[in-house]
Amino acid sequence: MNRQKSILLIYPPVGVLSEPPAGMARLAGFLRACGVDCGSLDLNIAAMGMTAKNTAAGGFRGTTDIKTCDAYYNPKVNGVRNVDPDDTWTRRAKKHLPANLAALQSPAVYQNPDRYRRAVMDINRVLHAAARNAGLALSLSDYTEPRRSPVRSRDLHDAARNYQDNLFFPVFERMITDFLAARSVDIVGISVGFMSQALCAAALAGFIRGAAPDIRIVFGGGLITSWMHLPEFSNPLIGFADELISGPGEGPLARMCGIPGPEAYGAPPGVPYDFASPGQASYLSPVPVLPVAASDGCYWRKCAFCPERAEKRRYRPFAPAALAGQYHADSGQGEHPGLIHFLDNSLSPAFMKQLAVHPPPIPWYGFTRITEHLADPDFVRALARSGCVMLQLGIESGDQGVLDAMEKGASVETASRVLKTLRAASISVYGYFLFGTPFETEKSADKTKSFIRRHAACIDFLNLAIFNLPARCDGMQDLETRSFYDGDLSLYREFVHPQGWNRDRVRRFLRKSVGSDTAIRRIILNDPPFFTSRHAPFFKMFSGV
Repeated sequence: MNRQKSILLIYPPVGVLSEPPAGMARLAGFLRACGVDCGSLDLNIAAMGMTAKNTAAGGFRGTTDIKTCDAYYNPKVNGVRNVDPDDTWTRRAKKHLPANLAALQSPAVYQNPDRYRRAVMDINRVLHAAARNAGLALSLSDYTEPRRSPVRSRDLHDAARNYQDNLFFPVFERMITDFLAARSVDIVGISVGFMSQALCAAALAGFIRGAAPDIRIVFGGGLITSWMHLPEFSNPLIGFADELISGPGEGPLARMCGIPGPEAYGAPPGVPYDFASPGQASYLSPVPVLPVAASDGCYWRKCAFCPERAEKRRYRPFAPAALAGQYHADSGQGEHPGLIHFLDNSLSPAFMKQLAVHPPPIPWYGFTRITEHLADPDFVRALARSGCVMLQLGIESGDQGVLDAMEKGASVETASRVLKTLRAASISVYGYFLFGTPFETEKSADKTKSFIRRHAACIDFLNLAIFNLPARCDGMQDLETRSFYDGDLSLYREFVHPQGWNRDRVRRFLRKSVGSDTAIRRIILNDPPFFTSRHAPFFKMFSGV
């Protein structure tokens, strides 16, 4: 009889710093519940923290990783010089790094938006200085290299071959080496959700392949799933990645580990989550955040140009009772969570009704569509009583013709009532608007601007985005398209706008017309830099904004 396989799950930099990685916790929870020897490492929070420590002689407050940072990252040993630029801002940012990190983990700073913004920008300045000496660009939300692009397979191969070039190599070299020395590992699963993680993930794979060539390396996560649905896709890391997983990973990993898949246990993927990770650092939030999903896929799945519609991805709600059990779970930081972040593409009305009847014990927020349910004062007041502090709303446009063409299934009039109803119930709104779709004209965009201005008192935060045409979606056959990025892994296509409303014109409109409007600009300035919607609920929770 074959021995059951052991597995190590890794979340690479640069990803979310305000909460633990939910995808990795989903997989770990399922595998551990099935008796699999499963370890997990959040190298994102560790690497970013250690890099900040090395640069500024500070660190993330109260974490084992940072206290022992010198054991993992010794500039003398690794030949890295810590250059201290002469500009006043950088020197100040380095000096105050420990205090600024501690501030983001304290409710008090969310009562003072100016102090909050200064802390975030100073932390980012330290990370920028850390990478500048190596000729790289690093921020709280991104990592880029001038010579390599994450959307070119050959560059990912180059990053894997030359893994020592990676800014975080000294961190993951020691942490992974220590883990492999302490535990037997047959499979390494690397979770890649964002483009900002791709080059670091490739470097990780290159290092692991060289250090332990018998280990099976598997890639999964949202970005990998999107790549695998590209036309004529092939494995961009052949020789470094043995297998790629599209969509939920429980089934494929179960087979690799020699156990039955989730269907054999009568439970859908995603339950339970397990956030335990050795030496895990504290995340940059004032309370532990529990990121969970109540479903997989999107219950609407009708919007024009939606990749999920083109991929025909199935919608699967998870068992309410099993999900409710997560609300009291350990956050992975030795504390019970203080905020639930629902990760669903869109919270369904049925699930929100469930929350209203059976409220979780702590506050929550998530993304949803405009529906009549949210215009019902009784329903919305019940949501507020259930602990809803903020809803992210995909409003998209203030022009009914555009909404109809996008098949949003919503009306401008309903959106107006929803915003007013949420305001009356003191639920914060993070509004998402999309400019430059093939159906929009400048006149349509001006209607959206007018809609935002008329409802400025009901919108707390804004995301004003320029439309990117997915490389695979319904409707693109009617458009003249060309490459968006120079790379075989680009998720988007450039298109010739039917009305001449091209990206340059849209950018100018957003900058000169929308951005200069006093009422709208006031909302734009509320947006938490880098952390955006992930920190926005705390301003409601701790200062009543």
